[in-house]
Amino acid sequence: MIHELSNIVAKNLINHLREQKIDSFYFRHIIKELSRFLAYEALSSLEPKTLSIETRTGKISFDFLDEENLVFVAILRAGLPMIEAMSDLFPKASFGFLAMKRDEETHKSKLYYDRVPLCKNKIVIVVDPMVATGGSLSDAIDFIKTKAPKKIFSLNLIGCPQGLAVIEKKHPDIKLYIAQIDKKLDSNMFILPGIGDAGDREYNTPQ
Repeated sequence: MIHELSNIVAKNLINHLREQKIDSFYFRHIIKELSRFLAYEALSSLEPKTLSIETRTGKISFDFLDEENLVFVAILRAGLPMIEAMSDLFPKASFGFLAMKRDEETHKSKLYYDRVPLCKNKIVIVVDPMVATGGSLSDAIDFIKTKAPKKIFSLNLIGCPQGLAVIEKKHPDIKLYIAQIDKKLDSNMFILPGIGDAGDREYNTPQ
């Protein structure tokens, strides 16, 4: 259920994210590019929908993704650049948002905002840069499952074995696509070597 990108271009972009000197604009730009890589890989297995469109030589039928059957859900705030990239790629899809706050003492997450559209019998794609403990992502998937989707994908940039093991155990029925699996978590439950706090670096939030 877990698929790690092996593309050297994707690895190159991930390693640029590790550089502390890059500014927030370029940081968000790289995240958007990596999100596209993940989407290309994850959604390539979906069955196309044949549509007849008007071309310069008349009406012709072509295969398209059924964008209206896709629902992208970002975990705020770090998932915002990822969902922006998806809205550029799939303008006919639906988009939702979940806000989850991690308790710095217990390292557990709490949902405090839900703006997710109807998901029944649709394909839901959760986007979130980091899979550290796996708690936030697992809770988000639990919540989305209550909305009866047809299938769930997760697109993530960096994770670690501990967090991915949590997702694999609790949600073996989903497909997770990730750009890079790093070594481990540190004592503060941050990924090593990781990229730091993605949300803070995306939006220049003081540490």
